[in-house]
Amino acid sequence: MINVSRVLKSPRTMSALTGVTPLEFEQLLPEFIKVWTHSKQSQHRRGANIRAIGAGRKGFLKSMEAKLFFILFYYKCYPTYDLLGVIYDCNRSNSCRRQFELSGLLEKTLGRKLVLPERKMRMPEEFFKAFPEAGEVFIDGTERPVQRPKDKEKQKENYSGKKKKHTRKNIVITEKNKRVGFLSKTEGGKKHDFPMLKQYASPDNMPKNIKKHLDLGFKGFDNQFPGHKMSMPKRKPRTKELTEFSKKQNKKKSAIRVLVENALAGVKRLRIVTDVFRNKKKNFDDQTMLICCGLWNYHLSIKC
Repeated sequence: MINVSRVLKSPRTMSALTGVTPLEFEQLLPEFIKVWTHSKQSQHRRGANIRAIGAGRKGFLKSMEAKLFFILFYYKCYPTYDLLGVIYDCNRSNSCRRQFELSGLLEKTLGRKLVLPERKMRMPEEFFKAFPEAGEVFIDGTERPVQRPKDKEKQKENYSGKKKKHTRKNIVITEKNKRVGFLSKTEGGKKHDFPMLKQYASPDNMPKNIKKHLDLGFKGFDNQFPGHKMSMPKRKPRTKELTEFSKKQNKKKSAIRVLVENALAGVKRLRIVTDVFRNKKKNFDDQTMLICCGLWNYHLSIKC
């Protein structure tokens, strides 16, 4: 069993095991307790029993600190349920159930902290809600490896020709300060970046005067959405070489656009979105990416 109190005294160990600092943990805990209490009260009102909240057999996570540490530890280190069972001296089924229960509570906690990215962008008002003061945004696609599905249709849907493996993909829109303001629904790796952008965050719903930094995965943006202020590197022609001027321009654009890569690197500090994703529960891959983006935004909010 991990001694949470002892780990909290070591910022380096805390960051290595959970991805958050002791200060971030302590400021997240009160909101997590409120969400947990509200959840238990709701269950109690719906249930037929009249036992007091907290009555009955105690689980292996006896304190609220232990519960929050458990779920953060899972997202940062992504251990198997068997390993969690060994660490916490419990059955693997219990560790699985607690993980799914606490994931939902962690998502609600981050939502109450106002750090979760927006999921819909069907009108300009939703863009300004996600990016209230942004003068420029950075748009990119990100992929995560998954286990090869047994079903042939799912294999085709998830196979990424770019990565040469089975993946799940999201479109993210970030700000200059690296905050993830928008996260699309999770799709199979077969889908291309530009069609996903048009489906979940159509440029028609974005102000034309706000500059968009894009990579070549969104080639054709300027033709389909004329009038938008944008920056995209120039592709090398098949039979010719780029001019020295074009190469210098591409280098400058890449140096600016690297901010979105830094934001994704911050999200992917958590191994659950870096390692091969093993969980099979429907839509959990989408919830996982949402929570990881929320934790990154929370880290930035405390840092600022």
